[in-house]
Amino acid sequence: MGEVRNAERTKKNILEAAQKEFFDRGFKGARIESIAENAGVKKQLIYHYFKGKTELLEAVLANSATSEPEWVSQIPDNPVNIAEHRYRVNSQVRADFIKFAAWEALESWAEPTSWNKGGELALQSYAEYWKVQKEKGLVPPEIEPELLTLALTALTIYPIIFSNITKFITGYDSTDHDFQARWSTFLTQVSERLLDKQQDRKS
Repeated sequence: MGEVRNAERTKKNILEAAQKEFFDRGFKGARIESIAENAGVKKQLIYHYFKGKTELLEAVLANSATSEPEWVSQIPDNPVNIAEHRYRVNSQVRADFIKFAAWEALESWAEPTSWNKGGELALQSYAEYWKVQKEKGLVPPEIEPELLTLALTALTIYPIIFSNITKFITGYDSTDHDFQARWSTFLTQVSERLLDKQQDRKS
């Protein structure tokens, strides 16, 4: 049992070191040597558990997803609160992952992984959500659900990725609680204007 626990602890240390390396440097910039050093193991031991960088990255992302708090998946009933909820998830739980996604977009590395497919399905599901809201009459007829999805996604990740620009414009760090509260309120206000406009038309 001791050997099993030691192996689990070693693997956990590798995944934690790998997550920091991937999220800080992106896939191409990440180095197995650095991961091994920060995990306190020899490089060969990493290859004992994982076939290479791609498999290690997939394990990191899978581990990250399963460790998220329960409230992340609790979708608000009112569509007005969706954007604020997604921003809260991104800023409080997935900020490092969002930055990694930006690395991936800039690097354009084409190796297919479960993350690529999983991310695609998640975004398609989000677009599908807004299609349903439009069918319910909650979204103005001239608004395309796919473009609404893209716009709201951009609004919920931009301050996280471009924290320097956020500070230039607002004077606040994107991690500042006051800024996050103001931005959350703004997202709800935008959503209310959009959806209330349609409600006004129906009344």
